Amino acid sequence: MAVYLQEGFLGQRLRVLPRPVVKEAQNHPIVRRFLVTDAGYFPHAAEHGRARAHGARETVVMVCTDGAGWVEVDGSGPQRVERGDAVVLPPRVRHRYQADRQDPWTIWWAHVTGDDADDFVSVILKDGASPVVALRDVYSAVQSLEEVVGALEEDESMPMLVVAAGAAWRVLTQITASRMQGAGPGNDRIRHVQEYLRNNLDTTFSVPELAAMAGLSTSHFSALFRTAAEVSVKEYLKRLRSARARELLLTTELPVTQIANAVGYDDALYFSRQFRAVNGVSPTQFRQQADFESLAPA
Repeated sequence: MAVYLQEGFLGQRLRVLPRPVVKEAQNHPIVRRFLVTDAGYFPHAAEHGRARAHGARETVVMVCTDGAGWVEVDGSGPQRVERGDAVVLPPRVRHRYQADRQDPWTIWWAHVTGDDADDFVSVILKDGASPVVALRDVYSAVQSLEEVVGALEEDESMPMLVVAAGAAWRVLTQITASRMQGAGPGNDRIRHVQEYLRNNLDTTFSVPELAAMAGLSTSHFSALFRTAAEVSVKEYLKRLRSARARELLLTTELPVTQIANAVGYDDALYFSRQFRAVNGVSPTQFRQQADFESLAPA
């Protein structure tokens, strides 16, 4: 039988809420839907691991920032966890995990509970998806988990529980977004194209040109882009241009024709049709409605 170290690592940080505090918090209108009950940081956690025959009471969230390990859920077989991966273990489900013996992981972790936590889990682990998620932005997730631990280290007051819940919420949103957008060698190329589009809305593009920019075939690029953005390239660009147009309509007095040019449309009438398709009103109507609302009494 394997022997695991649950804690006791040099430089670790660890906070566990007393059960009476958890019980009281679960009646609070804010944190009862999303509460952090435990959180910590285990650096170079040699021999670290847990085996829970009936799972944990809460959802377990871990982010690996160095080293490696493995995790197994409900007898599904071990899955490797590496730097940049997050792990989400649903409550009350049998699981095991352990740091790699040659290269033990460094992890930030938290236990969360509540209806909103359950909703996150249902999306992240939809259709039996792997509990291991490659994060798109590890730094932000770690920053948020550090805020969780710091809040609980300050004290166990309700304000600090609210701060911890907000920071942990951000972590779950980042994991969820990473799962929805998928992972793969083409993702960095897609993100590069998306950033280029955001910074060059006044330029005309074709899908083959964008695919060439990403170094992919047109069909492969289009498929990867739709997976990452959940819309086609053309729809994504239309929405980006609409968002920038709304900003210009609200913050400038530029005529619609100039705004159309500024967001990449040579034909103002075509721009208006595209704008209406996204916003339900023409650019002129959108500006008029905004002006009317700004004059309305509070």
